[in-house]
Amino acid sequence: MGHPITLGHFTAISVQPMADSVPGNFSIKFYRMVPSAPTPVAGDHSAGGTMPMRAFRYCEPMRLASSVGWYIFPPIDFSLVWDGATTRWTFKGADAWYNLDGAQFPNFRLLFDKLSPERVRGYSPQFLGAVSHPGVVQIWSGLAARTSEDWSLLVRPPANLPRTQNFQGFEGIIETDRWFGPLFTNIRLTKTDVPVDFKVDYPLFMVQPVHRSTADLVGKTPVEVVGGLEQFLDSDWDDYHKTIVERVGEKRVTGDYAKRSRKRK
Repeated sequence: MGHPITLGHFTAISVQPMADSVPGNFSIKFYRMVPSAPTPVAGDHSAGGTMPMRAFRYCEPMRLASSVGWYIFPPIDFSLVWDGATTRWTFKGADAWYNLDGAQFPNFRLLFDKLSPERVRGYSPQFLGAVSHPGVVQIWSGLAARTSEDWSLLVRPPANLPRTQNFQGFEGIIETDRWFGPLFTNIRLTKTDVPVDFKVDYPLFMVQPVHRSTADLVGKTPVEVVGGLEQFLDSDWDDYHKTIVERVGEKRVTGDYAKRSRKRK
């Protein structure tokens, strides 16, 4: 299952660099390529302790959304700054800012070529890459990942964690059962001339398992729309009554939804 670790204010269960099976024949394996890349950490119901206490106690949808997946961290403390035309970067231990086109992780290329077979030498992944679109940067976590057949990973900003207004994280689904390569994300810097810091103890992004059939359903599944209140069935009104009417005013029990949901689990 893993062992407790602490990364900044995040304390959770780490995912070992080996497959851990979960229901639905899903398994995941993370590969550390950059030695300093932190171990992924299982999503936390409290969003790393940042969720308001009332939400943590009573809002099961927020708790569940926060816990599904794994936090992925940067492999080094680094900073980016964008002036509207050019992106520059620096990292912990550097004494200058560097123009960003494509950048290797410090000292990684030599290590990669030393430990990799000859047929892949010279092809170490980029740590940072400036995409042609202004302000967009691709960031590598220092990891690779594999999932079991027909399972992909949704790469997205961490659920319910406080976000800076200085950059926007993109979302994407990687077919990690078929594509074995660097686990990365893309961001868009949204403010100019403001350094944006990334820390090894704060999640850069989150990965969540998605079955391929889920994506295939969209566009292929008929969608039924009930066009107005007059078309509601008696069973719909009965369910609405149980969900809303029986839980308001004096009949309301604080945290009832959360208690029922947790009991079913």
